[in-house]
Amino acid sequence: MAKTQVNDLDAIFKVFGYDRYMKTKSTTVASTCWECSTHCGGLFTTEQGRVTGITPNIKHPASRGAFCVKGLRGLPELTYHPDRILRPMRRKGKRGQGNWQTITWDEALDEMCEKFLTVQKNYGPLSLCGAVSNAHFSRGVSLALLMRAFGSPNWMMNQDLCGGCRALSDKITGLNINNGEDIENTQCALIVGRNPSAADPTQWLAIKRAKKRGAKIITIDPARTQSAVISDLWLQPKLGTDASIALAMMNWIISKDLYDHKFVKDWCHGFQDLTERVREYTPEMAAQISGVKAQDIITAAQWYAKGPSTFISGHGIDAFSAGVQTYRSFHTMVAISGNLDRVGGNRRIKKPAGFTNYIEVLHKPEFRLPIEIEEKTIGADRFPLWAGPKGWQTACHNPSVINAVLTGKPYPVRAMYVTGVNIVVTYPNTKKTIRALKSLDYLCVGTHMMTPTAEFADLVLPKTTGLEDEEISLEANGPCLSVVQPSHPPLGEARSDFWIAGEIIKRLERRGHEQARSFFPWKTKREFNKYLLGDSGINYDNLLKKGYSRFNYELGNFSQDGFRTSTGKIELFSETLNALGLDPLPNFTATSGNARNRELIEQFPFLLLTGAREKAYHHSRFREQAWARKVAPDPWVQLHPDTASHLGVKTDDWILIETCDNPGKCRLKVKVTDETMKGIARTGMGWWYPEAPGPEHGALDINVNAALSYDGPKDPVTGSSDIRGIPCRILPV
Repeated sequence: MAKTQVNDLDAIFKVFGYDRYMKTKSTTVASTCWECSTHCGGLFTTEQGRVTGITPNIKHPASRGAFCVKGLRGLPELTYHPDRILRPMRRKGKRGQGNWQTITWDEALDEMCEKFLTVQKNYGPLSLCGAVSNAHFSRGVSLALLMRAFGSPNWMMNQDLCGGCRALSDKITGLNINNGEDIENTQCALIVGRNPSAADPTQWLAIKRAKKRGAKIITIDPARTQSAVISDLWLQPKLGTDASIALAMMNWIISKDLYDHKFVKDWCHGFQDLTERVREYTPEMAAQISGVKAQDIITAAQWYAKGPSTFISGHGIDAFSAGVQTYRSFHTMVAISGNLDRVGGNRRIKKPAGFTNYIEVLHKPEFRLPIEIEEKTIGADRFPLWAGPKGWQTACHNPSVINAVLTGKPYPVRAMYVTGVNIVVTYPNTKKTIRALKSLDYLCVGTHMMTPTAEFADLVLPKTTGLEDEEISLEANGPCLSVVQPSHPPLGEARSDFWIAGEIIKRLERRGHEQARSFFPWKTKREFNKYLLGDSGINYDNLLKKGYSRFNYELGNFSQDGFRTSTGKIELFSETLNALGLDPLPNFTATSGNARNRELIEQFPFLLLTGAREKAYHHSRFREQAWARKVAPDPWVQLHPDTASHLGVKTDDWILIETCDNPGKCRLKVKVTDETMKGIARTGMGWWYPEAPGPEHGALDINVNAALSYDGPKDPVTGSSDIRGIPCRILPV
């Protein structure tokens, strides 16, 4: 890639015509950081066209003054990085050679539209597919609706490995909770598979305040995280056995008659079935499965049952083949304990009347394709609650899309638009993902930086950052609405995903595809944002002025809000799962890691625990930034001192990791610590080196996904693949 020829911001602004804006006075806007799903409110100060200061907004009801380094340093440095892509670029030569020429937006958009229409003509609309992080942001909605405008229901998102099992369990059970933990008023915080000190500054500060006022803190995690350190009780289970602990806690709560009789009677379906299921999961049995002392499980149940208690969950129990059942075990406990929608418990999602969130847009009838087309969404036949018309966000099953690209089954996928996601790094089996992208007829990538994914594109489009765009979000932990608003115009020729989709829609209309406009009726982003507000009564100007808007809500109004299940109640016994022939009750299911036979243990004696969060990075982002690389310069793996001694390695040595179901390898740098368990290799994800040779930039070397499979055991509900607790072997380098 040809690097930007100017390295100071003043020169960049002059090159792209912002001289007038540079002379304006200092301005401050109340905005929100969207570098992760926490959404911290801040006051963003701009001087001479550059954000020079970000101050946490202590008045913001969701973040309450919390902010992290990813927003304070990562977001501005992403925006002003000298290597940021600021003009559309077309590939010259073969894919992956790194030869590009800058072109105009008209040239880029005309090419993208024509290439997609050509593939559509040759292979049919279903041959087109999109990829994005999720529909939590407007970029996901923009991409999904754009695919529908071309006639395709196919788009991929990263949520199968990041929150998808939690969301499906919540939907199936009927709780309607998501990050609405009332930590401020709780007497017991149950933290499971979550590391708030690294992943969520708002949550972490709230937990520490709860601890200070005397609330009990329970952490269930195989690693000694900061949450475990400050906990009154730390349960350290074997990998993948958390469900047995939750079932045993329910066993004890029910046997001691400490469940909420009235709520169970009025609002729960299948309590007797659940009672029979958990009867076998005594604390002693769970102790044998999990390795946690039976008395510790009983103590956790006592504290949680006394309440009010809040369940704080994370991806540690989410992204693997037993994710939904594990979450169901905890979600049903939230229900029977009476901690749903109460002060100090788990608040249901509250929103202003008339407000529409992004995911709801995808499910509105006026923006849907015919049912017979949506039923052909890749993966809908095997995982109908994930993919297709009944799916959570209607997205595809990712591994099945990669296979369809390579095999043409169930039908060919020949063109792809990838935006806001680095799938070469974030999808398991890196080599296979690269092979699929290289085989496409056409690949367009929207990005800020030249990532390993963008390297394989035919067309690269420059995108706006969170300092240049406008978004509206519902914050469940407020609850409130928050806004992202631009601190200054976009640098260079960067444009938003919404604008890009809208411009493609215009081109489809001009080419005789008038129906395309019905999927994207808004002409501007402001018009779309006001559509989301609807008749909520929230004044847009006031929202921009404060950065947030509170709204009135009521707790425990179950008769009014209801439960979106077939029975109209919390389904402890899921009629939805039962109709699909799946286990309707929560259960413990052994994964590949805790069901190894002797031969497998001999060949792969260790277990790989992925997904550990880092303060400096968000998934694969910020690897190009000097401050982040100073904090964490290399991909690390934690080994217990006994494990390291057995292998003959020490801190800062490099090792190779191989797993039992993928021929790839991953090279990681050792950190010897007793924060992790014996026999466990604990690491993060998303590593690549921007400075390493392209096109992979180290993605086949230091990226843990190079050693993982996307085609192994899968959760029967979401299709999520096992990426945690995988049998592995470790080889010193």
